[in-house]
Amino acid sequence: MPNLKDKIVLVTGATSGIGEVTARELAKQGAHVILLARSAEKAEATRRKIVAAAGHDLVGVLLCDLSDLGQVRKAAETFRQIYPRLDVLVNNAGLLFGHPRKVSADGYEMGVATNHLGAFLLTSLLLDELKKSPDGRIVNLASEAYHFAKPDLSNFQSERNYSPMRVYGNTKLYNIMFTQELARQLRARNIHNVTVNAVHPGAVASNFGDSSNGWLSTLTKLFRPFMLTVEEGAATSIFLASEPTGAEVSGGYFEKKQAKAVKHSFNTPENAQALWHETERLVQHNFFQD
Repeated sequence: MPNLKDKIVLVTGATSGIGEVTARELAKQGAHVILLARSAEKAEATRRKIVAAAGHDLVGVLLCDLSDLGQVRKAAETFRQIYPRLDVLVNNAGLLFGHPRKVSADGYEMGVATNHLGAFLLTSLLLDELKKSPDGRIVNLASEAYHFAKPDLSNFQSERNYSPMRVYGNTKLYNIMFTQELARQLRARNIHNVTVNAVHPGAVASNFGDSSNGWLSTLTKLFRPFMLTVEEGAATSIFLASEPTGAEVSGGYFEKKQAKAVKHSFNTPENAQALWHETERLVQHNFFQD
């Protein structure tokens, strides 16, 4: 087991499922773990469980709803005021929304806002903190659901032909493309002490899908007995956050601790840059302040 003593780790979506297991196991390796969560009550309950499992009390809470960009900015500022740096950022939070189409506090479709825009902005705002680490790592939770993606940047908010599964697939492809483009831009700026990789956790028996409704929620519950455990689903995130491979590879997409190819016709360098610029426009923030 790697020794993560003195490492500072921030995990989003950390009050249940893969996020909770990831935070718990990294804390058990000695890391100072911060749980980014929407609910203060759930976060405190999770914090207590992780403290008991880890045998130390270096477990903090940062409240933030990633779909609300104002809250993301506030959470990043709070982190900077409290902690000297950031060694690992695990962008784990992700939700599958159902019908009807919902919008965030900023007026953006909720799936895009939660799964893509919030993580993009949080990562940008904490990049300087990651650069302070000799081994800064970013782990982005994606999914093989990217195969269902049919992106259309002219209909980025799904105002036409809204489909929950398509939105989810699109955002998972965006997570991968963000990972690849961020790795490219870090290399172009000679920033070699920060790496970024994406993860497919597998089909995991968690509370994923509970935020949807109707047949989507029923289907996810029906198939849970045949899915991976949350411990199995969290294994690759933990691997990239703690093992040497996470510092040696950047821009990769991993499943079962192994890198694999990403195959989608939309995944081109030109589309990655177009997605990057559109995301910067929507969050009203340039990722790199240079």
